[in-house]
Amino acid sequence: MAPKQASGWQKRQKRERVDELVKSQAGAMQKFLAPNPPTVNVENQQEDFEVELEVEQEQEQEQEQQQERVEVEDEEERVEVEDVAKQQENVEKQQERVDIFDPRRWEGLNAHELKVLVAKGPKRDTSIEFGPLNQYNRRFSATIYTRTLSNLEKCDREWLVYSKELDKMFCFCCKVFRTGAPKGNGNFLGIIEMLEKFDPVIKEHVRQIISGDLHVHYLGRNIQNEIILLLADEIKKELIKNIKEAKYYLIILDCTPDSSHQEQMTIIVRYVKISSNSVIVEESFLGFLNANDTTGKGLFEVTCAELKSLGLEIGDMRGQGYDNGANMKGSRQGVQTRFLKENPKAFYTPCGSHSLNLILCDMANSCVKGKRFFGHIQRIYTIFGNSANRWQILKDNVKGWSLKPLSQTRWESRFESVKAIKLQLADLREALLQVGETDNDAAIADEAISLAERELSEFDFLLSIVIWYEVLNQVNLVSKKLEAKDMHLEIAIQEINNLIKYFKEYRENGFSKAIDEAREIASEMDIDPIFIQKRIIKRKKRNDESSSSEEVAFTVEENFRLRNIKDEDLKSSCYRLEDALKFEGSSDIDAEALYMELNLFRASLTNKFSDPVDVLEHMKEDDYFPEACIAYRILLTIPVTMASAERSFSKLKLLKSYLRSTMSQDRLSGLAMIAIKNEVLDNINCEELIQQFAMKNARRAARIIG
Repeated sequence: MAPKQASGWQKRQKRERVDELVKSQAGAMQKFLAPNPPTVNVENQQEDFEVELEVEQEQEQEQEQQQERVEVEDEEERVEVEDVAKQQENVEKQQERVDIFDPRRWEGLNAHELKVLVAKGPKRDTSIEFGPLNQYNRRFSATIYTRTLSNLEKCDREWLVYSKELDKMFCFCCKVFRTGAPKGNGNFLGIIEMLEKFDPVIKEHVRQIISGDLHVHYLGRNIQNEIILLLADEIKKELIKNIKEAKYYLIILDCTPDSSHQEQMTIIVRYVKISSNSVIVEESFLGFLNANDTTGKGLFEVTCAELKSLGLEIGDMRGQGYDNGANMKGSRQGVQTRFLKENPKAFYTPCGSHSLNLILCDMANSCVKGKRFFGHIQRIYTIFGNSANRWQILKDNVKGWSLKPLSQTRWESRFESVKAIKLQLADLREALLQVGETDNDAAIADEAISLAERELSEFDFLLSIVIWYEVLNQVNLVSKKLEAKDMHLEIAIQEINNLIKYFKEYRENGFSKAIDEAREIASEMDIDPIFIQKRIIKRKKRNDESSSSEEVAFTVEENFRLRNIKDEDLKSSCYRLEDALKFEGSSDIDAEALYMELNLFRASLTNKFSDPVDVLEHMKEDDYFPEACIAYRILLTIPVTMASAERSFSKLKLLKSYLRSTMSQDRLSGLAMIAIKNEVLDNINCEELIQQFAMKNARRAARIIG
């Protein structure tokens, strides 16, 4: 913008130009004035007049040109003055520009300024040793800039910078380069910031908070915990209502340590939910309990206190489901024994998958060849897994399945370990030979060559891997089925019986098929398909030891169906069930009435049912079999596995991670309840929850309800 009036310097310059112009015009008028004009004739006078007129015109033109030059020079000087003023203004603006080293301004810097800031790095005010005290009597200290190492050396934290104006410490890299993420507000407030972009109500609420018009924002951690507990309690009320309507229930307990090394016990209740048009077996998660005492007595007391707080009667419990831990299943001091003393009708059911795993483990450990086989499998993985270079050799030779270590707790998962070796035997042997030739460790090289030229090149190993591949495959399939949510006791018994039947058939017919398959593999690997005769090591026998080995006899368990069972066996089973469900002189069923109802149901039976749930649905439609319905409800209450407890632990690891290890127990249990039983939230009345939240505080009620 040009100045409104000329400055003093400009006025002096103009005055000097005018003076020079006046001096240059001095005596110009004398040319037009003649005091004593000479006498001349008319013609000479006319010529002189014309000459003077021409001179006068030339002088006027020179004056006009001189005036134009003066005006041009004035305009150029004015432009120069304006340029100087603009430069001065830019300098003033440059002086007033935002300090790029101030953390308050980092978010508004352009690309060039960021480049300069990164090149020069953060600057600290070394004169500041301490900051002001805050409301918690804490303050900044310059000692935070330095870290003392374990050897007492000092290490400067160059990335830290303190803002005196904000009284906050910042990480230079995080503050400058973080984009697209909540600015240190955490997940919850970050979601609020995202929602306010789409929801006008939340947007107005956030605006009032930022502008200071609203001080009670209901976004603090205490309000979060209160809302979480309200939602969890509402879900729990709905679940308890369903459990009480079902009357009979079973508890499933399991323990695991969390990220803060606290023992967490999950409590799950299994019951039969009967509605007007369906029968559903539910397994409802009721929370995590902090179990400081992991003995049978401690876990029993914690469980009883929780059942009492939930309003569930121990007398209605018809089962207990735990793993095979001594503190759970102990026959003297275990949890199941203590509950049986309170209620003999609370039958203990061990986890089917865990029991199957233990049986498979004992089966393998009872066989010398089995122990040696799995020892070779683990040695193969250890050779490659303990070195990055050897693992690269494995990847170069084996292009399919990756090797996996053996699991010590889940034997059926060893199928993946055996599968990776069986399907890639030739490539794996080449990888072992390459390790033996190139590895610098003599022990590892010798072991690799030994495995490649002896164990993997013996027909015994080939036959073992074929047999164990088939056995573990079948066990793995059955184990996965047992862990399904809709698995029932009758179907589980059928699956186990089918597995036993498979083993018996494999013993008779599978061995010859396994030998044929092992010979094909041996032919591909150029291995002689013969068993190596080894020297028999004789063992000293005791005096009372017999020389003949006893053969184990396996009894075949008969499977009875309702249609083919004999009347006397059916009646006997009904009375045995009545005795099992009797406590303090009363029983859940009447044996005689149950026997008559089952006979009537068998006579009128025309449909084939796939599982007990279909039978119970059919009985509820007829409404003629009350005793049989009770028996089936108790049957369906008994679980097959405790997989639901393991599934709840998966949520536990997601919720209470090492970054949130200080989470309170109520918050953990509430979040787990919301995450696991989120489908119940769809049927909860949110208006009632808002009323409950508002009525807990008078100011809150006035603000929300009005």
